[in-house]
This record gives sequence, C-alpha cells and structure tokens, in this order.
Amino acid sequence: MKLKTLLTILAILCVVLCLPSLLHAQGMPGDPGGDPDVPIDGGLSLLLAAGAGYGLKKVNDMRKTSKAITEDVSEKV
Repeated sequence: MKLKTLLTILAILCVVLCLPSLLHAQGMPGDPGGDPDVPIDGGLSLLLAAGAGYGLKKVNDMRKTSKAITEDVSEKV
C-alpha cells in the first residue's frame, strides 16, 4: 500500500513538472503587440484606495497602543 501511494505521488509529480514544458502558448500570427485592451484603472484604483485605508488604520492603531503603553508606564512611576 505504501509503495502504491509513493508511485502515485511520483507519477503525479512527473506529470505536473513535465506538462508545462509541453504546452507553449503561441501568439496570433501578425499580432502587433500594441494596445493590450486591458482596463488597468478599473480595479487597481480601488485596490490602492483600500491599501491606503488599511495602512492608515494600522498606523492609527499603533499610535493608540503606544500611547496606552506610555500612559501605563507613566502612571506606575
């Protein structure tokens, strides 16, 4: 049973590693490679805004915790 499992895993591993080398995507003949027709601004601006908001929240939380820690230390002294 153990040998059968090992051989199965080895066969799957060989297929996964060898198959990509056999499959090559070919471009269309005469493709100029100009305008890619992909809207970059669609979701990218939303992702940037979400990342900026998340970063500001993290900075705000860090300031609150450091302020609370310094107040605790000053009360004990």
